[in-house]
Amino acid sequence: MYFKPLEKLFSSQICCLTLLAGAFFGCAGVPSSQKPVVVIRAQMQMGTLVKITAVGRSESAAQAAAAAGFAEIRRLEELLSTWIPTSELSRVNAAAGGMPVPVSFDTLTVVRRAMEAAEMTGGGFNIAIGPAVDAWRVTEAQRIPMASELEALRPLVDLQSVHVDARGRTIYLEKAGMRIDVGGIGKGYAADQAAMAMQKAGAIAGVVALSGDIKTFGRLPGGKLFPFGIQHPRQEGAVLAWIDLQDEAISTAGDYERFFERDGVRYHHILDPLTLQPARACQSVTVIAKEGVWADGLDTGIFVMGPERGMELVEQLPDVEAIIVGHDGRVFVSSGLKARVRFPSNSDAKGHDQ
Repeated sequence: MYFKPLEKLFSSQICCLTLLAGAFFGCAGVPSSQKPVVVIRAQMQMGTLVKITAVGRSESAAQAAAAAGFAEIRRLEELLSTWIPTSELSRVNAAAGGMPVPVSFDTLTVVRRAMEAAEMTGGGFNIAIGPAVDAWRVTEAQRIPMASELEALRPLVDLQSVHVDARGRTIYLEKAGMRIDVGGIGKGYAADQAAMAMQKAGAIAGVVALSGDIKTFGRLPGGKLFPFGIQHPRQEGAVLAWIDLQDEAISTAGDYERFFERDGVRYHHILDPLTLQPARACQSVTVIAKEGVWADGLDTGIFVMGPERGMELVEQLPDVEAIIVGHDGRVFVSSGLKARVRFPSNSDAKGHDQ
């Protein structure tokens, strides 16, 4: 998974948030000492641009909350990043085919949630699919691997060979050459944990955005919800729909960020674990949930499942909603979002299954 679908739009959302906060601060008759302060900061972490918006009762409180959020993400990166050789997941991968590796509560929790997301999506989400993704090398080499090459990798992407021992707090990869990567769910978990750290540090509201994995809590000054735009999967820079969030997370998986085209066919990085080919049923899937770990963990699996099966799953899950764009551009909106989502006035209403 690769999540940057909302990053460009989030820049505009930050501007929107700033304008809203500015309007609040300009209210007459409110002593300056009582005005909540909005602080917006950005850093590169977890291989992406992380933006944190912290609302505090003072600037020092907002700054401290933002710092606490970044510190929590940095802590989790040291555990979960497969780009860091000393991380817990790197040690798990290095020991594949050898022995179980003791891990922390956080690493164990993320992997267990990933396994649960895999089960819910019928294997559509698979943290062991990395070897197949590497074979495609969509961004770097734009190559189409031979069917025989993919078949040879199939034993290495088998989730049944990933053993998680909750009691012993260990993870064991049964076969040499296997590796797991929680990039498709870890950012959502990190956003959740960073938001909790910010609240403990005194923030009364805020947003944590790890590229397109976003977690919100509270409201903007003046009682406004946090507005977000969902990237149109076929119109660069255009908004498919708008949604306001409070105490919710949002995450999008799409076929438009990392892809190449050859002979009129789009090859992208979201692979179907069953075929090891790019999944073809969707253009994008946006999931809204109470927790970022679920928004992040479900969007790719639903992308693989397709609009019909994916929306059927969403309707069965509490506190989970989705906007799915099918392969033909038709838009599906879950029942809980129909009264909340706003489509641009120039959009084609006939394309929406509402």
